[in-house]
Amino acid sequence: TDEFQQVCSAIPEEDFFRQPHEKWSIAQNVKHLITSAKMTKLAYSLPKFITRIYVGKPNRPSRSYDELVDKYKLKLRQGGKASGRFIPEKISAANGKEKWVNDFSRSMNSLTTSIAKWNDEQLDRYIAPHPLLGKITHRELAYFTIYHIQHHLAIIHQRLADYNVVP
Repeated sequence: TDEFQQVCSAIPEEDFFRQPHEKWSIAQNVKHLITSAKMTKLAYSLPKFITRIYVGKPNRPSRSYDELVDKYKLKLRQGGKASGRFIPEKISAANGKEKWVNDFSRSMNSLTTSIAKWNDEQLDRYIAPHPLLGKITHRELAYFTIYHIQHHLAIIHQRLADYNVVP
């Protein structure tokens, strides 16, 4: 998350909010990650018995980081994309870039704090629903979060290259 924040902080304000045709702005990518972090934090914050009642138990061991990333990339190749609350609306530059970068930082810190309260055994014993991946263990959800930030950082780098901007 530090690299993500550094890159976003270095982006000129006008490029941060620039809206490419039929693509998300950099600001929208940041907003998407903030929303994702808040929803993910919920999975780690609910009482475990509630999670068990509503989502069930895992029926397989947790995938490795690479296996999880491969499954996510496959889902994207098959046409998977953000839906519902995870699609950010257009974002005005009125509040400024710093607000969004700070919101990202706070949401990631909050999520990290929630995950840290889980031990290794618990990460593998509880599952959470994911909009593209289905039911995944909490360990896999943590792996997904790591990759998801890298995925959107790559998108942001592509936007900057399209704009001929070097942050």
